[in-house]
Amino acid sequence: MNIYEELEWRGLIKDVSSEELKDKLNKGGMTFYIGTDPTGDSLHIGHFSSFLISKRLKDAGHNPILLVGGATGLIGDPKPDTERPMITKEQVDHNFQCLKKQAQDLFGFEVVNNYDWSKDINFIDFLRDFGKYFNINYMLSKDVVKRRLDLGITYTEFSYMIMQALDFEWLFRNKDCTLQVAGQDQWGNITAGIELIRKKNAKEAYGFTMPLLTKSDGTKFGKTNGQAIWLDRSKTSPYEMYQFFINSEDEKVIDYLKFLTFLSKEEIEELEEKNKTQPHLREAHKALAKEVITFIHGADAYQEALDMSQMLFSGQIQELTYEQVQSCFNGVPTTDVDEDLQILNALVMVGAASSNREARQFVTGGSVLINGEKVTDVEFTIKKENAFGEKATVIRRGKKNYYVINHK
Repeated sequence: MNIYEELEWRGLIKDVSSEELKDKLNKGGMTFYIGTDPTGDSLHIGHFSSFLISKRLKDAGHNPILLVGGATGLIGDPKPDTERPMITKEQVDHNFQCLKKQAQDLFGFEVVNNYDWSKDINFIDFLRDFGKYFNINYMLSKDVVKRRLDLGITYTEFSYMIMQALDFEWLFRNKDCTLQVAGQDQWGNITAGIELIRKKNAKEAYGFTMPLLTKSDGTKFGKTNGQAIWLDRSKTSPYEMYQFFINSEDEKVIDYLKFLTFLSKEEIEELEEKNKTQPHLREAHKALAKEVITFIHGADAYQEALDMSQMLFSGQIQELTYEQVQSCFNGVPTTDVDEDLQILNALVMVGAASSNREARQFVTGGSVLINGEKVTDVEFTIKKENAFGEKATVIRRGKKNYYVINHK
């Protein structure tokens, strides 16, 4: 397969600005850019899906530029249903530095900041040099603008399209960049940039979009819902990332393999067949977790996540570190205590039992584990000195019910 055929097979082509682009992509040699605004201090798996295309195109002989929008991040790309909250210049700059480091560490490509060429443009020059090229009717016809007209859209948000077009035109003139790649929600901004380049330079530029990485209900991966899968391991540990991918929806896992990995067509089709005939083995999910975690965090991080998962599954958690306990049990019911606790009182306190009587039955029945060790003595005392790092005690009641006590 040539690069265009591979991108189509992977489902990574949505809109294409010109039929000429197919041959140009297959020939190689184009300088292209893909960007994101620094609205947070870490990339997430949605960004990763988009940025991976930079490596695919790089491997096919193209020259990538990653743009982190310090200027556009101050404005905010219009959302379909509401205005984005403004963030301070200081926060935007901090986020830019974080995302720049992440992108360079992951991909090693050139990273640019549109604030560098936007900050000195005054308002009159903005209107004369750029605004005059944009017909209001043309801007109103763009989907994201049309969707916001009934709700209301500010002039600031309305100007975002011009700012992104300005980026493409600047990169065209200064970096010989002739292609912009983005998610499908950026199609209107891409075509605006192509038009600006044509009008100001009398030359042709190109663009294509990718479908957004979504869950089966159609929602995209991002940070809006508070459940982002971050690339920063201090926000989402390799173990948590492993659990996310190993529990991916069966009907979406093959799409994720195509979007998020460099496994070949033959390898993915083999996993697709196994996913149909032997879904209980979860071979596709395991391959997905391995490929993504290894790419982002390295082979050691993947192996650690795998080991932690196996320890948790078996209940043999004694060898976990305190940091691993934090990662493994992030989100389980947690109770803070400042004294030693008798086991029956502890079970009631954390919600593992409704009464001391029920707690006694659980303990004597052998269904309670403290830090991976079965406890049948109702007089057992949970002590800080025996906790993981002297900070956390893990209680398991039954096979799947976990609770954590944080010792102050």
